[in-house]
Amino acid sequence: MDEGYTVGRLAAIARVTVRTLHHYDRIGLLSPSDRTPAGYRRYSEAELDRLQQILFYRELGFPLEEIAAILDDRTVGPSEHLRRQRELIGDRIRKLEELAAAVERAMEARTLGIQLTPEEKFEVFGKDYQEDWEDEAQQRWGETDAWKQSQQRTARYTKADWERIKAETDGINDAMVAALTAGTAPDSEQAMSVAEQHRRHIGLNFYDCGPQMHRCLGDMYLADPRFTETYEKLAPGLAQWLRDAIHANADRLEREQRQG
Repeated sequence: MDEGYTVGRLAAIARVTVRTLHHYDRIGLLSPSDRTPAGYRRYSEAELDRLQQILFYRELGFPLEEIAAILDDRTVGPSEHLRRQRELIGDRIRKLEELAAAVERAMEARTLGIQLTPEEKFEVFGKDYQEDWEDEAQQRWGETDAWKQSQQRTARYTKADWERIKAETDGINDAMVAALTAGTAPDSEQAMSVAEQHRRHIGLNFYDCGPQMHRCLGDMYLADPRFTETYEKLAPGLAQWLRDAIHANADRLEREQRQG
């Protein structure tokens, strides 16, 4: 637009307040290139582009003083700014993915009865930690024998115990992913063997997990989107594959029990 943007129009486009633009003008971060005969601010396309840069860095938590220094650096051109922004966005995505994964692990841990210290809660959740994540599992399963048994067992676990359990869990997950990736049928001997490792891992560390209990867990991995997402992040299709392998293994164990 040849006539430029009024402060109100620019604020509407950028979804900021007029007061914000006035503040940026006062501190020299974003000043209009022109004014009308009546003294009203007029912003050009260049100022619109600069505002976009300002808001990007603000979204990533940069203070205004640092943003001014970045944008006023004459040695950095537009292409370099875009490359830097892409890197910053990538870093933010990775951190959010790590946070999401940590939340999923903590929710599953709580479901299985793991007690986290206040320090561990803050380490996992940071400033976004919410108590209702912890409460949900107890509200859902708190009256069951499995929950009570898990609480009794895990209350005695040390940090070394949890490190061992985590390593065992990772090993089982790796075996699942390898079998799925290799095209192993969920009702094959190999798949049922992995499912049996999964069942025994729960039984040894948390609560008695017979074939029927294990079958219910397999169904939950598909019924509850959060559990499904946890396994799907390991490998697409893993939640369904694990559920089917658990059912096949449970059927086998029950046949053996009847025959025995």
